Amino acid sequence: MESGLSLNDEIRLKWSQVMVFFENTFDKKPDLNAILFLIGIRELGELPEKKFTKEEKTYLMHMANCKLFSYSGYYQMNGHDNKGWPVWENLKPLPNLTLIEQEHVLRQHIIEYFEKEEIITFTL
Repeated sequence: MESGLSLNDEIRLKWSQVMVFFENTFDKKPDLNAILFLIGIRELGELPEKKFTKEEKTYLMHMANCKLFSYSGYYQMNGHDNKGWPVWENLKPLPNLTLIEQEHVLRQHIIEYFEKEEIITFTL
């Protein structure tokens, strides 16, 4: 790592940049669920003409999790359903992690998502 930062310090610094991006874009600091919801909407690729149902909101967050965990080889997208929504296949069981470990892994994958999708250019 050329910045001289530890991996945890790098993740912390990039995560703070993700929070600044959301605060600047939406004028509020989001929680993890809000970020997952917005990633899910982005992965869907379109906004419906009506509001999302509770089940659709839950599925949008699931889609975001699938997308994020696809970076670790846990999920793979297998096309779209008849409504045009992405369909994901679980390739292997997710690891048994504590809530803190789950949040840490999600943060790492969210950072990776923003890098790969070229949404944020991180500075260290």
